[in-house]
Amino acid sequence: MRHSTLGLLFAVLCCLSLMIGVKEVAWSDLLGFSEDAWLTLTASRLPRLAALVLTGVGLAMCGVILQQIVRNRFVEPATCGGLDAAKLGILVSLTAAPATGPVGRMLFALAFCFGASLVYVAIIRRIQFKSVVLVPVVGLMYGSVLSAIAEFYAYRHNFLQSMQGWMLGDFSRIVQGNYEIIYLILPIVLLTYLFAQRFTVLGMGEGMANSLGLNYAANAALGLMLVAVCVSVTVITVGAIPFVGLVVPNLVALYYGENLQRTLPIVALYGASLLLACDILGRLLIYPFEVPIGLTAGSIGGVVFLIVLIRRYT
Repeated sequence: MRHSTLGLLFAVLCCLSLMIGVKEVAWSDLLGFSEDAWLTLTASRLPRLAALVLTGVGLAMCGVILQQIVRNRFVEPATCGGLDAAKLGILVSLTAAPATGPVGRMLFALAFCFGASLVYVAIIRRIQFKSVVLVPVVGLMYGSVLSAIAEFYAYRHNFLQSMQGWMLGDFSRIVQGNYEIIYLILPIVLLTYLFAQRFTVLGMGEGMANSLGLNYAANAALGLMLVAVCVSVTVITVGAIPFVGLVVPNLVALYYGENLQRTLPIVALYGASLLLACDILGRLLIYPFEVPIGLTAGSIGGVVFLIVLIRRYT
């Protein structure tokens, strides 16, 4: 897809996202400065659009970083235990520091996600895999263990039912005043672009990185910290959304190559567009009700990734 076409598609999806909803907002009402229409736009639709775009961009960037560090195209936060670790961190914060706000819960989620990512990378580096598919399989097993611990912890503290609700990705709760923490993704995106060349070198392996004068351990830790911040922010704000970090980098690498300085803006546009399309679909399927985006993104992402997988390895 050409850059201009992709940009046009993104703009169309943004406009549709602003217009579609239970309460109809017409362009004529906005141009006529209808107070009710502008309130709906500024208090609900624009915050939701901003959250969708930032989440899509952030999760796509997370996938790129993890795939370069682990050197495997099948890795993303959902397949390496990152989302499950963030979930466990939030649960611990609800019992250890119940009075803390979203920032405190985010810090707990960040610490658990970063620690779990370090353990996962250490496991992958110690085991010599004969098949690339085994790397995400180990990640899924690792994530299942963390998820089981989180569910047992939630069960013991009577959080199980509420946890299952707020962990399912959903943007319907996004309104002005309760989503602003997601803007922390902006500096993450900027830092990822600034360090794009370093992450490209990381993808060549530790030996090559060290021979080029790059501190592999420090830059890998930086990448994992960026991923942990992004994952914790998105989980706190909208819940868990799978497959975005898996599908988008693979599509971009397939059609545009792997030069991150050139492809990261494309990754960002693809990630935002995919999430916008999934959200619009979820709002239309059972209108005027909504299908949570965790279901639509998981379904569409799974199908798209299966197609990419078949085209790449057959």
